[in-house]
Amino acid sequence: MVAVACGFAALCYAEFAAMVPVSGSAYTYAYATLGELVAWLIGWDLILEYAVSNAAVAISWSGYFQELLRGFQITIPAWLGTDYRSAVQAASAVAEAQASGVDPATLGASVVRGAAALSEAPRLLGLPLIFNLPAFGIVAVITYIALIGIRETARANTTLAVGKLLIIAFFLVLGAWRVKPENWTDFAPNGMAGISAAAAIIFFAYIGFDAVSTASEEARNPQRDMPIGILGSLVVCTVIYVAVAVVLTGMVPWNTLGNAEPLAFAFSSLGQHWVAGIIAFGAVLATTSALLPFQVGQTRIFFAMGRDGLLPPWAAKVHPRWRTPHVTTILTGIMVAAFSSLANINELVELTNIGTLLAFMLVAAGILILRRKEPGRARPFRAPLVPWVPLAAIACCGYLMFKLPWITWVWFSGWMAVGVIFYFAYGRHRSRLTVGGRGA
Repeated sequence: MVAVACGFAALCYAEFAAMVPVSGSAYTYAYATLGELVAWLIGWDLILEYAVSNAAVAISWSGYFQELLRGFQITIPAWLGTDYRSAVQAASAVAEAQASGVDPATLGASVVRGAAALSEAPRLLGLPLIFNLPAFGIVAVITYIALIGIRETARANTTLAVGKLLIIAFFLVLGAWRVKPENWTDFAPNGMAGISAAAAIIFFAYIGFDAVSTASEEARNPQRDMPIGILGSLVVCTVIYVAVAVVLTGMVPWNTLGNAEPLAFAFSSLGQHWVAGIIAFGAVLATTSALLPFQVGQTRIFFAMGRDGLLPPWAAKVHPRWRTPHVTTILTGIMVAAFSSLANINELVELTNIGTLLAFMLVAAGILILRRKEPGRARPFRAPLVPWVPLAAIACCGYLMFKLPWITWVWFSGWMAVGVIFYFAYGRHRSRLTVGGRGA
């Protein structure tokens, strides 16, 4: 379901990326078709999407990294390896289990560890000091790599991606021999409603092609390379995700996988701790490679908005030596580090998804508008079956947005309201269109 929805959206992205090879992703596409206000809103939305999604990935990285350290008999104190929200929720779950006479160990190691973080944490003015130090640390490293240049980022990401694919192949080969078909019985216990709700959450894993589109200006031949990169990455990821999901749910029951390191957990729960250690190492590589493109993509969106005058001029400044938008790279690093060290991964994923789904819908709408406004415009890549493909993208993404929890809508609405206030208080008066119009 998610792959189909993303496939429709990716075709729309590919047409825009080839036609408008400028940094900024959906923000730039909206600017070209839907006007400045809509462009600002989608840019503001993308700030949330990229920063929050990277924070969620950093939390997952921390989970696998700590699992890897435990294989070497090294344990980070629970209060330095857990975020505050997760610790509070875990403590509440453990208390409820104890009150019901249920052994808290049945809730899973991650829940028990989160509850321990709350009880063991030092206090400052009566408040527990709980901080996800590994997540903070990896964001700092990624920020530095993004700061020193796109070539260095590309080299690092290529190396990490190769290692990631080798580990995934290792998991699939070894895991396939441990599949128990009975784990697939009662395949969809919650019916279509459960599948739809899960699709709205897992959508987070498919949004990498959005990050590809932010680097259009740094591609050698964007008219050719961007459609290939966008559509190719979606196809490859879909095949890998399906294969991993089939093997993983065949190894262990699906309802035991509610943790930040499910692949390693699958083997450790079967007593294969040495395999779990290797998987954890591979997952550290995999999640690191996932962090890099989004960290770079966020700064390019800031850069595009600053260049258009919707953000202060410092957002468009480029470092004289590294030729990267250094101010926004550092700012993004601070934002993501704060989110990842303090926030809950499930809530972050839901926020990322609602922002991404809105972005995909607006890009699809932009294709419909531009095909009508400028039918003769050169299009190195043309999305097929227009208007049906854009309409399908809008319908699928809208359906998945509807399936997200109501609290996610509340947080998202609040964020967008702040964006509207900022636009009318600052961006509207200083944008390139307004200043250029006055000059004319």
